[in-house]
Amino acid sequence: MRPAHLPSYSRNLHPGAWWLWAIGLAAAASRTTNPVILALVLAVTGMVVAARRSDAPWGNAYAAFLKLALVIIAVRILLQAVLSSSAQGVTVLFTMPEVPLPEFLAGLKLGGVVTAEAVLRAFYEGLQLATIICCVGAANALASARRLLRCVPAALYEIGVATVVALTFAPQLVSDAARVRAAHRLRGQSGGGLRALGRTAMPVLEGALDRSVELAAAMDSRGYGRTTDASRVDRRMTALLTFGGLLGVCVGIYGLLDASTSPWLGMPSLLLGSVLASAGLALGGRRTKRTRYRPDPWALPEWLVAGSGLVAAAGLFVTGAVDPGSLHLPGPLAVPAVPWLPVVTVLFALLPAVAAPAPPRVAPVEVADESRAREVAA
Repeated sequence: MRPAHLPSYSRNLHPGAWWLWAIGLAAAASRTTNPVILALVLAVTGMVVAARRSDAPWGNAYAAFLKLALVIIAVRILLQAVLSSSAQGVTVLFTMPEVPLPEFLAGLKLGGVVTAEAVLRAFYEGLQLATIICCVGAANALASARRLLRCVPAALYEIGVATVVALTFAPQLVSDAARVRAAHRLRGQSGGGLRALGRTAMPVLEGALDRSVELAAAMDSRGYGRTTDASRVDRRMTALLTFGGLLGVCVGIYGLLDASTSPWLGMPSLLLGSVLASAGLALGGRRTKRTRYRPDPWALPEWLVAGSGLVAAAGLFVTGAVDPGSLHLPGPLAVPAVPWLPVVTVLFALLPAVAAPAPPRVAPVEVADESRAREVAA
C-alpha cells in the first residue's frame, strides 16, 4: 500500500541528465566573476537539490560541497591578504607585520597592508570557484554514481565495473568499522588507541576479503571479462580514435572555459573530439556484448532538465560575446551590473525543480517494518 503523503508518480531521473544540467551551470559560472550571477547560480542549485534530492546517502552531498566552497573562499581571501602582489589598492583596511622577501621575489609581499580592493577581488575569484564546486556537488547529490556508471559505453565496461565495485565497498567498509567498534564498546573495550585500531582493522579486512572472493566468483559466473577476438589493427585503431577524441574534448572544453584563447580551440575542437571519441567507443564496443537490466529511460523530463542547464550556459556564452563587460566588474569596489540575459537563462535552470519527477521515497513506517522483519529473520 502506498502511503497517502507520497506522490503518485515518482521515478529516478537519468543520472546523465542531472550531470548535463550541472555541467551547464558550471560552464556558466566559469564565464563570469559577477557576484550577482554567481549568487544566482548558487541559489538555483540549492533550490533544485532541496526539491529533488532523494533519501539515499548521497542525497546529503550538497551540504558537504557547500562547506568546502566556504573553505575555498576563506583560503582565497587569506592568501590574497597575506601573500600577494604589492599593488593591492588604496582603501586600507588594516596593516599586518611585513616580512622582507629576497630580490628575486620582487612584486610579492608577505604581510603588510591589506586593502579592500584586494579582499573583494579575492572574494569574487573564490566565489567563482566555489560556485563551480557547488554545481558538481549538486550533481553528486541528485544522481547516483552507480546508475551513471551503468550507462558507460560497452568499450569501457571494465572500468565501469571496477568503479562500481569501489563505490560499493567503500561505504561497506565504513559501516563494518562502525559495527565492529560498537561490538567492542558493548564488551567494555575502549574505542581509542592503536590497540583498538588493530582490533578493528582485522575483522574489517577479513570481511572485505570474503566479500571480494564472493564477488569475484559471482562476476565470473555471469561472464564478466569475456570479450570477442579482435585483430591488432582494430585494437590500435580503437585506442587511437578514443585517445585522440578525448584529447580533442579536453582542448575544446579548455577553449570554451577560457575566453582569451582562440575560437578554434573551443567548439570546433570539442565537436571534432566528440566525433572521434564516439567512433572509437563504437568500434571498441563491438568487441564486448552487453545487456542491461531495466535501463534508465530518457524521456521528456530528461530533455527538459539537460536542456535547462545548457540554456544557462548558452546565455552566458552569448553575453560574453555581445557584452563581456557585464560579466566582470570594472573594479573591485564597483557596483555589479545585473544583465537580463544571464539572469533569465540561469533562472530557467530552475525548471528541474518542477519538471523532473520526484524521486522514489520510502515511508518511515515501511522502513521500520522492514527493519523489524530483518531482526526477526536474523
